[in-house]
Amino acid sequence: MTDPTRTPRRKPKPEVTRIGGRQLKPSTLMMGYGYDPRLSEGALKPPIFLTSTFAFESAAAGKRHFEGITGKRPGGSEGLVYSRFNGPNQEILEDRLAVWEQAEEALVFSSGMSAIATLLLAYCSGGDVVVHSGPLYAATEGFIARTLSRFGIGYVDFPAGATREEIDAALARGAELAQRQGGKVAMIYLESPANPTNALVDIEAVAAARDTLPGEARPPIVIDNTFLGPLWQQPLAHGADIAVYSLTKYAGGHSDLVAGGLYGARQWIEPVRMLRNTIGTICDPNTAWMLLRSLETIELRMTRAGENAAKVCAFLAGHPKVVGLGYLGRIEDPRQQDIFERHCTGAGSTFSLFIEGGEAEAFRFLDALKVAKLAVSLGGTETLASHPAAMTHLSVPDERKALLGITDNLVRISIGIEDADDLIADFDQALAAV
Repeated sequence: MTDPTRTPRRKPKPEVTRIGGRQLKPSTLMMGYGYDPRLSEGALKPPIFLTSTFAFESAAAGKRHFEGITGKRPGGSEGLVYSRFNGPNQEILEDRLAVWEQAEEALVFSSGMSAIATLLLAYCSGGDVVVHSGPLYAATEGFIARTLSRFGIGYVDFPAGATREEIDAALARGAELAQRQGGKVAMIYLESPANPTNALVDIEAVAAARDTLPGEARPPIVIDNTFLGPLWQQPLAHGADIAVYSLTKYAGGHSDLVAGGLYGARQWIEPVRMLRNTIGTICDPNTAWMLLRSLETIELRMTRAGENAAKVCAFLAGHPKVVGLGYLGRIEDPRQQDIFERHCTGAGSTFSLFIEGGEAEAFRFLDALKVAKLAVSLGGTETLASHPAAMTHLSVPDERKALLGITDNLVRISIGIEDADDLIADFDQALAAV
């Protein structure tokens, strides 16, 4: 039997992360990091802990745990308390997620948007300003522009491919607006590659620009790394403070769950943890368990999808009905190529396809697909195709869509792990219908 004074999560021995002088790779650590079978009746895999609350080993321990939960003592809870705050499945998952970017802390949420909303609410107060790149995922942009604005929080944006001078100018505009409103620049929020154009942001230039600000005025740099993370881009190594993920996508990878995550240094993550504890945006234990399962194969799935995307895009690039590709493996702009070479280790498997014509032609292509599924989302085992202007970004005003390059002939493709030649055949026959 297990020791009843121990929680199932806590580890009695140091984690094995090295063998001799070799640091174990994340793909190896995904098989057991953060979990000791001896604390759960020898179960090789963590059980799903379906409980709302946890028994304390003593009254003093309960007080100590709540001191951590409420922030009276730094460092968070030393044990399990209540499922709105923490749980064994969620904590093991957070440990493994942090491994990928060598982050001090990670938090998991009920969706990508609950992670983003909790993060923004944790850092922004009335009068503050968010400086962000564009385009962003439509729900993120809408939350900043429409929801936060109700509380007197403003924003300034700059294009994803902005130069250092343009980034400096955006920060200056943000500071000026914040001064007028009686607040501060609370956050620099990036999305790279941008959804759905695949435009890259120069994270290092943003960090250099931020670091010229006075110490007390330096806001955290946050980046949505869903399109490339964690395999093809690790933005914490290039100057970002917090990485945001829709774990629904590559981390989950099977289109059967919805979840979100944040990684970063403890100083940046703790304010978000405190708000998550209050409003309860943590993911449920079953979803956490499913993510633990998926993380074991994330490198295999992303690698196969990336290889497939390269083959599919090589075919599409030569097709007479394709007028453009927003694929990181075929960048034409020198500045974007420079950013890619400095920040990325792979081109990913999600790209934008520009079809000759407009909405009608794009719809004919989408309706003709046989293997690829007509659905939003990305990063799953199956290939998905959607029309951002009419679907995910429908709520974005037409003039802003035009400014950001979200055109009626743009189709977003997320390549899965099917046979690449079958996908090419499918796209070939669908383009014939245009």
